[in-house]
Amino acid sequence: MTSALIDLLRADLTAAHYSVSALTGLWGIQADAALRRNQQVPARRALVALRERLSRPEPTATLAQLFVLGLPVSADDLRAALPSLGVAGAMELGLVAEHAGEVRPLVELRPYSFLDAAGAGSWWIVSDLGELALGHPLGENHVLGVGGASRTLSSLIMPIQVESVLDLGTGCGIQALHAARQASRVVATDISPRALELAALNARLNDVNNIEFRLGSLFDPVAGERFDHIISNPPFVITPRTPGVPSYEYRDGGMVGDALVEAVVRGTAEHLNPDGVAQLLGNWEYRADDDAFDRLASWLTSNTPGSLGETPELDAWIIEREVQQPTEYAETWIRDGGTRPDTPDFDRLYAAWLDDFEARDVRQVGFGYLMLRRPVTGAPTLHRFERLPEALGHNAAEIGAHLADCLAAHDWQAATDDAALLSATLTVASDVTEERHYWPGQDDPTLLTLHQGGGFGRSVPLSTALAGLVGACDGELSIGAIVGALAQLLSVDEAALRSELLPQMRELVSDGFLEL
Repeated sequence: MTSALIDLLRADLTAAHYSVSALTGLWGIQADAALRRNQQVPARRALVALRERLSRPEPTATLAQLFVLGLPVSADDLRAALPSLGVAGAMELGLVAEHAGEVRPLVELRPYSFLDAAGAGSWWIVSDLGELALGHPLGENHVLGVGGASRTLSSLIMPIQVESVLDLGTGCGIQALHAARQASRVVATDISPRALELAALNARLNDVNNIEFRLGSLFDPVAGERFDHIISNPPFVITPRTPGVPSYEYRDGGMVGDALVEAVVRGTAEHLNPDGVAQLLGNWEYRADDDAFDRLASWLTSNTPGSLGETPELDAWIIEREVQQPTEYAETWIRDGGTRPDTPDFDRLYAAWLDDFEARDVRQVGFGYLMLRRPVTGAPTLHRFERLPEALGHNAAEIGAHLADCLAAHDWQAATDDAALLSATLTVASDVTEERHYWPGQDDPTLLTLHQGGGFGRSVPLSTALAGLVGACDGELSIGAIVGALAQLLSVDEAALRSELLPQMRELVSDGFLEL
């Protein structure tokens, strides 16, 4: 019966044209932006003005008022907006409650649109009511909807067609839905029964049928199994293990410090097929004067051999996007739970966070993206740790494809010796530009920089020789021929020039500036 009701809900939402663009049309771009800042007054004013112009609310306006703004509507208006499901059906699905002819929401139900390698798409996502609708801090078993971290991870997922994907800590199921577009089967796990209930509802609501949902902590629900791709937006937030500090299931794994992220990293090797890839978000601590990257590197080997055999050291490409001081970190996550800064509770929680960091000598907290790979015997290895404050570049929708291209390019150049590289022909990627600066009146540039328009938006300083080499990469001349011509032009030793330029060429290939 529940499945049939969800099908009726899908039909009604479709008929109502309940979409991201429809909501923007209701209240405008500025109100949309305000909602992203947790301010709903502009959207409410727009709906009031719309209702004054119409004799009866539009179905989309009713649904937006109820499920986006969290405000009650009349039972009659909801019946008009959901004619197939009706109020009784919405109550049976746990979406609303009715009293004296007024209906109030029990969940958020928001349209969500996206663009990935398979093209544009849209879904409806059910999650728990947020702070604005509740009027008080979130409950500890709160199931979060699509937030900034969710969008970040979905943009990073490499568009690779695979047989199997594991979504570890699925929450409302958004990453599992994305994974289902490029996998034959998806297993989605979570420690929260409530999260799995809503994730399964979202899969059915959006007519996605290749996801299996399992209850359990970390890798327990998939013991003895391996996957081609693992994705995870784990509960990585560092929370004091102190009485009276809320432990939110959607963000807190119940471990001390960054131990949850360490457990996920160490567990991936046992659960990846050879050449399989894991992608996740995470926080990591800087303790005392140590570099967090040293700790991350130590996590790449499992403490013990896995039940499926030996687990080799993982390949890793780890990007740190941001570093926060303990004070900034505490403020961010206390506010995230709905506790206002001007309250005694905020000050109490703030002290608990600072006490926790001080006890473990944590000086900073890093945030970033981890790409891990179970290597194939004899294949090139990848250990890359870098800090990129603008790590999503200028086109977040294509960053997953860029990651996949860079991974393939790295493997190619790492497996190609210098002689083969010199015989290769390369071309400059279409998004790459060169910037030159001159002193007034001078013919020769004083500064040359290569810029990447897509990908991670990297900028690379160029020497005269490297600029000449990149500029001549037209897909016709080999690298060796170009280096030879440059050596003559610059009157330098050709062998020395090769030794200087080839390592730089390899980096430009790995970063997507140059292509085969």
